[in-house]
Amino acid sequence: MPHPPHTPAAYWDTYMPHRGEGVQPAPVVDRFEWTQYPGHGPGAEVLGHPCRALELGSAEGKEAVFLARQGVEVIGVDLSPVQVARARGWWREEPRVSFVCGDVCDYLASDSEPFDAVYSVWGAVWFTDPEQMFPLVAKRLAPGGIFAFSQAEPVVGSYGPQPMRGKWLEGRERELTVLRWQYKPEVWSDLLKRHGFTDIDARVLAPPEASKLGTLLVRARIGG
Repeated sequence: MPHPPHTPAAYWDTYMPHRGEGVQPAPVVDRFEWTQYPGHGPGAEVLGHPCRALELGSAEGKEAVFLARQGVEVIGVDLSPVQVARARGWWREEPRVSFVCGDVCDYLASDSEPFDAVYSVWGAVWFTDPEQMFPLVAKRLAPGGIFAFSQAEPVVGSYGPQPMRGKWLEGRERELTVLRWQYKPEVWSDLLKRHGFTDIDARVLAPPEASKLGTLLVRARIGG
């Protein structure tokens, strides 16, 4: 029986576990995916043509590797040591991508070297207070740089920080509460404007089937 996670890092250690036999194979990298539906929606063109990019909450590193294979220098940051170790093992032969274990806000605040693009695919932007993260991202983007992120479309009436709980040991252990931030597209736009972003496009991408969940996709630019 697995132990319940007591820290956010331990919570994300369990993300996308290997359910097969033997060594987990590396995922196929053939497209940059913003949505939860393979082949649906836009791809890497959302980020323009960056030379350097930073992924916030990189997990298995598929999107980072896709960009690296297009000639982009990419750094992926993830809180989970398990996810970072897995990504490093899979992609150690990729010359343009590296993975860092740590809190994304700490990483953003730790240096001043600029990036042409900062992005998150159902990653750390969803689980971090935008009032804390957005000014840090703005400082790390080069003039004209792009900030983009995606996550599940917001549930009507459930806005702001929402608790996401998991059941561990049938509820006999105290649950770890993880927050995710959900807003309407226009609220995301207002938040970004307040922190100096321009050229903002925030929308919900319709799913491939009407009965399924859509994807929030937000893109903005800094300065330039």
